[in-house]
Amino acid sequence: MTFSLLIRNARIVDVRVGEVSEGDVAIHDGVVREAGGHITSSGAQRIIDAGGAYLLPGLIDAHVHVNAIDANLGAISRYAPSYVALKAARVLRGMRDRGFTTVRDTGGADFGIAEAQKAGLIDGPRVIYGGKALSQTGGHGDRRTPGESLYDSHPGEPGLSRIVDGVDAVRLAAREELRRGASHIKMHVSGGVASPTDQVDESQYSMDELRAVAEEATNGGAYLTVHAYPSVAIRRAVEAGARCVEHGNLADDDTLAFVRDAGAFLVPTIVTYWALQREGLEHGLARVSWEKVSKVLDVATATLERAHALGLKLAYGSDLLGPMHRHQSEEFRIRAEVLPPLAIIQSATLVGAELIRRPDLGVIETGGTADLILLDGNPLDQIGVLADPANHLKAVIQGGEVVRERAASR
Repeated sequence: MTFSLLIRNARIVDVRVGEVSEGDVAIHDGVVREAGGHITSSGAQRIIDAGGAYLLPGLIDAHVHVNAIDANLGAISRYAPSYVALKAARVLRGMRDRGFTTVRDTGGADFGIAEAQKAGLIDGPRVIYGGKALSQTGGHGDRRTPGESLYDSHPGEPGLSRIVDGVDAVRLAAREELRRGASHIKMHVSGGVASPTDQVDESQYSMDELRAVAEEATNGGAYLTVHAYPSVAIRRAVEAGARCVEHGNLADDDTLAFVRDAGAFLVPTIVTYWALQREGLEHGLARVSWEKVSKVLDVATATLERAHALGLKLAYGSDLLGPMHRHQSEEFRIRAEVLPPLAIIQSATLVGAELIRRPDLGVIETGGTADLILLDGNPLDQIGVLADPANHLKAVIQGGEVVRERAASR
């Protein structure tokens, strides 16, 4: 059989069980046709000799903001949409070159960004988007300082969120985002670091508003995901029907178990606090926001460790802003302080694929989408090879196409 791409002499990492086997992988029309053992081809269009490098599924970052071109989120809505889109294209290119072939945007990206990537106008990972996140007045998505009154969140404005209050208004907002192709609806149900007028441990939105959006998301074939830090906000959201919790740093064990028992996902994003603490002020983060960082960073790894021990479904997330996007892979190193390598790898492959409802991703199996990366070291033994793609990433294959390469080929 003729293949469009044949990868020979790879060490194939089975992310389901954490085992490595030597063999070949054959790809045609963007799909893995054979995987493992020696594959005979009557004339592959291209052959890559992996030379014993480690082959993994392409990585999935389940919490990004590609429009977050500035750490001062309030400033983004004042930029021209075309300028933000061009900067977002650069952000996406960097993500793909770090081995992330799929990202889930949780506020800001829309069908235009996703379609541009799909059409090849943007070099970057495929974008699973939710449109603008929903925020109550004075909530985490309300970027106005106490002295500001006007807020512009029309569909063409490039900010990350929109302010909506009341059951009817949140229903309409959810329906609008679903009409534009959102795979999920994001609600801010607690305070946050980057918002100027709330506190991290606040709860936001009423139960009626939460239930209304969860219902609309489910009816539209999507799901509700929520920005939440404290236990009370997390519980309220999951009770209302949320399928995923972003961050969750301040959750206690009972709440983590509650999320697990509900079958919901948790997406920790520790690297963004790590980066904000070090660089946030120089990149435009307001001091009032910077002062809130330690409250969530100080407990982040401990909460992650407890969540893993309790058996939660943990996806990989970065949530970085502005120039700090370059630290995206550092989350691997941070999680390695408390988690085993296989669990971390699964968070960026299997779990992420399950969260975005794409079982064809996150694995190297016959019939799966051919998103793959080649590494010069075994991440099961040294997770640092994933944390340092500049030195260890040999090739990125997306949809069967080699989009970044340092490996020898013919």
